[in-house]
Amino acid sequence: MEIPNEIASFLAMTAENKKIILFDGICNLCNSAVQFIIERDKKDVFRFVALQSDFGKEICSYIGIDPKITDSIILYEPGIAYYYKSQAAFKIASQLGGFYGFLAIFNIFPKRINNSVYDYIAKNRYSWYGKKEHCMIPSPELKAKFI
Repeated sequence: MEIPNEIASFLAMTAENKKIILFDGICNLCNSAVQFIIERDKKDVFRFVALQSDFGKEICSYIGIDPKITDSIILYEPGIAYYYKSQAAFKIASQLGGFYGFLAIFNIFPKRINNSVYDYIAKNRYSWYGKKEHCMIPSPELKAKFI
């Protein structure tokens, strides 16, 4: 499958070692998680894109995920693989290093169990944490981290 022009352009502009985190841009929990990751991403590994954005939808279509999905975090490692739900969360945590890397130990449980917990939180995230009317607009200092 050929890479769409927009994705190819992005990959050409971005260093090869960047990983893309697709997230629900209107979810307060998801936005807090993005801020948490940014603060701890000392190696500048991640870039972020809202699932609701045109580019987020294009990436989802390209990797074979329904672009209407907004209930999962997706980690896309261009040219390597993609992960979603609990697998994505554990992979992201392992990249943050330190204590967070130890969260990957939960991978000893079957994916079905980890994803059941993930799905329960995802299903209730708006009622527990609320949501925004529009996707977050990054501050000028963080703009380079967002696609």
